[in-house]
Amino acid sequence: MFGGNKIVKTLNIEGMSCMHCVKKVETALKEVKGVKSVKVSLENKTAEVTLKEDVDDNVLKKAVEDAGYEVA
Repeated sequence: MFGGNKIVKTLNIEGMSCMHCVKKVETALKEVKGVKSVKVSLENKTAEVTLKEDVDDNVLKKAVEDAGYEVA
């Protein structure tokens, strides 16, 4: 663990247009091993990912892309 420190990464997401899109991105990111929680904002077009352990940015990006969206 990281000595109690949490890692938070913010991803800029392109292609979301509704709450269904938000849910799809949220679900895809939550399925990644090491992700503690996800907060997706349609308005800001971002996903704030809180991690339990370090996760490579490319793994998070692939999860979003596999869900049908782009990481800018």
